[in-house]
Amino acid sequence: MSQQLISLNQDLKRLRDEGYQIEIHGGHLVALHIPYVNNNKEVLLGTLACPLDLNGQYTTKPSNHVIMFQGEQPCNQEGNTIAGIVHSNSNTLIKEGLRMKLSFSNKPKGGYIDFYHKIKTYADIISAPAKFLDDEITEKPFLPISTEDSGGVFKYLDTNSSRANIDEINLKLENQKIAIIGLGGTGSYALDLVAKTMVKEIHIFDGDVFSNHNAFRSPGAVTLEVLQERPKKVDYFHKVYSKMRNNIYSHDTFINESNMHELLDMDFIFLCIDDNDMRYKCATFLRDHSKKFIDVGLGVNMVDGKLIGTIRTTCVTDSKKDHVELRIPQGINDNNDYSSNIQIAELNNLNATFAVLKWKKLYGIFQDLENEHHSLYSINDSLLINEEIYET
Repeated sequence: MSQQLISLNQDLKRLRDEGYQIEIHGGHLVALHIPYVNNNKEVLLGTLACPLDLNGQYTTKPSNHVIMFQGEQPCNQEGNTIAGIVHSNSNTLIKEGLRMKLSFSNKPKGGYIDFYHKIKTYADIISAPAKFLDDEITEKPFLPISTEDSGGVFKYLDTNSSRANIDEINLKLENQKIAIIGLGGTGSYALDLVAKTMVKEIHIFDGDVFSNHNAFRSPGAVTLEVLQERPKKVDYFHKVYSKMRNNIYSHDTFINESNMHELLDMDFIFLCIDDNDMRYKCATFLRDHSKKFIDVGLGVNMVDGKLIGTIRTTCVTDSKKDHVELRIPQGINDNNDYSSNIQIAELNNLNATFAVLKWKKLYGIFQDLENEHHSLYSINDSLLINEEIYET
């Protein structure tokens, strides 16, 4: 509830987005990590708090200019009390472990416009001497914010989206159940990107072990100790991405004709497998059951000691699905050096990025002027070709 309330109100949201560590407890707005100087000229951290004036779920103009403080009496850089804000002693319990002992008074002409104005004003006054003594100290620490009270998919707040004011756009994905089939190079990067969206669930399918070569074409850095344990890919990536989000479901199996039906419960599927026979069977199954999906492909060859190749992104939707036979590979392609596990993480990354961009276009995150359902990126001449255009 606290983070939801903050997101609904521009004054509270502005405080959070600028890096203030704010919380709401029992009808009080609390700002933690406020640096100040005590009478021994030590730089310490205190906490500001004031009653929150609300009309329903929306803040109104603060009705009181007084603010409470947990900490010692703030002083200037010489260790002398900042007399201009001294008000009285206080004894207000905000929550267990947070009792306010002091209160300050500083009333601007006309009062405070909103709670951003109020918190910022007091924080500026109190923290200025501390910042004079220590130029690395700040009242805006940009600390991670837990979302345990919101029931959201993330374990801490996505301040990247909120600072960019694109929360509303990102909500377009919030109820989706996503499947990623295959966690090799491209699939692991697709997971990395999808995990940072607001989708409801992510289901990952792979029956293989995470080995040395995977470490060199996957996001992040895996330790030698982890590799020596030979974890399953789904277990390794579940552990990594469950640190930041909820609702990741592992399926320790390769996709095949016996379990394809599990994909019918998904809203969107990323096909990231290198078995062309199973890729094609899965693609036709999904098409025939009107499931939206993107199939990715990466072909690399060595010519004169240099790598050339093509990155493919094939999208299939209800509106455009007559190109599966033509565009999705079938059978074995011997003319593809990628099958020998050449380590080319940047191509895997780009392949996944093209796929995720197209997925986000389909759901209105990015504008889509071409409405292509098949694209090819040629590496050696940086040429991008869009085909299978769906005319609306």
